[in-house]
Amino acid sequence: MNNSKLEKLSEYLSDKKEKISVALSKENADVVLKNATYVNVFSNELLTGDIAICNGYIVGIGEYNGKKEYDMTGKILVPGFIDGHIHLESSMVNPCEFARAVVPHGTTTVVTDPHEIANVMGTQGIDYMLQATEGLPLDVCFMLSSCVPACENEENFEPLEYTDMLPYIENERVLGLAEMMNYVGVVNSDESVLSKIVLSEINGKTVDGHAPMLDAKLLNAYITAGIYSDHECYDFSDALEKVRKGQYIMIREGTAANNLDALMPLLCEKYSSRCMFATDDKHPDGLLYNGHIDYIIKKAIKNGADPLITIKVASINAAQYFGMKNKGAIAPSYLADIAVIDNFDDFNIEMVIKSGEVVFDKTLKDFAEPNIDKNLVERAHNTFNLERVTEKSFETSGELGLLGIVENEIVTKNLGTADKIDVDNDILKIACVERHNNTNHIGIGFVKGYMLKSGAVATSVAHDSHNIIVIGCNESDIATAVNYIADNKGGIVIVNNGEVVSFVPLEIAGLMSEEKLSVVNEKIIDAHKKAYELGCNKDIDPFMTMSFLSLPVIPSLRVTTKGVFDVDNWKFL
Repeated sequence: MNNSKLEKLSEYLSDKKEKISVALSKENADVVLKNATYVNVFSNELLTGDIAICNGYIVGIGEYNGKKEYDMTGKILVPGFIDGHIHLESSMVNPCEFARAVVPHGTTTVVTDPHEIANVMGTQGIDYMLQATEGLPLDVCFMLSSCVPACENEENFEPLEYTDMLPYIENERVLGLAEMMNYVGVVNSDESVLSKIVLSEINGKTVDGHAPMLDAKLLNAYITAGIYSDHECYDFSDALEKVRKGQYIMIREGTAANNLDALMPLLCEKYSSRCMFATDDKHPDGLLYNGHIDYIIKKAIKNGADPLITIKVASINAAQYFGMKNKGAIAPSYLADIAVIDNFDDFNIEMVIKSGEVVFDKTLKDFAEPNIDKNLVERAHNTFNLERVTEKSFETSGELGLLGIVENEIVTKNLGTADKIDVDNDILKIACVERHNNTNHIGIGFVKGYMLKSGAVATSVAHDSHNIIVIGCNESDIATAVNYIADNKGGIVIVNNGEVVSFVPLEIAGLMSEEKLSVVNEKIIDAHKKAYELGCNKDIDPFMTMSFLSLPVIPSLRVTTKGVFDVDNWKFL
């Protein structure tokens, strides 16, 4: 054993002895939460006692004295919440600002899939996010992006192969392989796809799924490949079939997809042990006005779920699924990640403790921003590589696929074809412009359900390859919108009669802003207002909805840089 390992062993032994000493009350704890009523996720009951914390961990529950003491009389303590699946980039702010938003809501751990930025920057995107999340008062764990691009029909910066994952798989912050969207590659035993799954398995890590509406045999094959969870369940019967076949269900309640109401029957003693909560994609307004995992908990309890079951789904279940042996519970040897609430009915977060430190108590405590390599920062701010487009770039003739937007969902309907823009009948032009490698590829189709009456809307947030997606009433405004996005390093833009009427800059990889969450949200509110004034469907989020219309692994029709893709039949129209 080398000297560094001996030194580490010595440190661990010293730490262990100190914790045991405090557990035996031979020494005072660093922090004691006095008279605490807490949720015991193992015995499914509310218990009371002093909670002793030493070196960031809970070491005892009973009667204790501490160097610092907080009286918890009348409060309820619950384990810090865990988001089982999120793309941090969807918050549209940098990870540090994201942490500032969610920590006051009791979230102490998130599991992120950085495939948004990985599609834009390759492995440099993963490096950027690892560095940008280091040392936050929020544990950010990673799942390695399995589908970069989501499938062979997309164009991103560069494909991420299993060999690219080798430098990351042993990182302790990496918990496994993220959502395997390419179910076609899985069931057809594509070696490049299966190699990623095997790499995760042989390193003792888990594999997340993404498989909406597969028939029984396809689902059997998909799970047999070694995929243990799914967050794409839109109804109870689909979720129940997956539970019966051994999968964990991530009950998703985010900005674009809201599945909690449909999946409420899972939140019972019979099924809840196989469930966890996830947001997937969360926009700034949701974080500012609704909250994070606490919002899902409150909604579930209001819908009739047992509070203790709901807390377990928000904490220990995700910890156990991901192999986090020291998270998700208030018990000796567990990390002191704790949220203090007033009661189950109102569920107001009054204090948040992260690794034994109070990080929120009416106000968020200051914390340092992570250091990010300057070359990664520069790369992240220069991700557009395309020629300027013109009105003629979007002119078409003949029939093209017609996508039908489904309100409050990210699936679409196959409405056949259309041959021209017909604003009066809500038939608009939609295009996806390649922006990574200057291929000059532009895929064009038509869309119904967006309801824009004038102008064009474009964004560089176009799942998952994040090319530029645009919907418009005429080719001139479409071209103006695309060029403005490229010239300004990314964002959301609304153009009318050749003039930019609203813009939300997203200068980090075309996905995230450097500004405060509240500032970004104000700009998004203005953009929403302008979009609705131009006639956009008020029953949809105009930007989140549009951003998913380019993702060719979700039924039924999508538009990519290569054209309109029929997901159900896995072919271009």
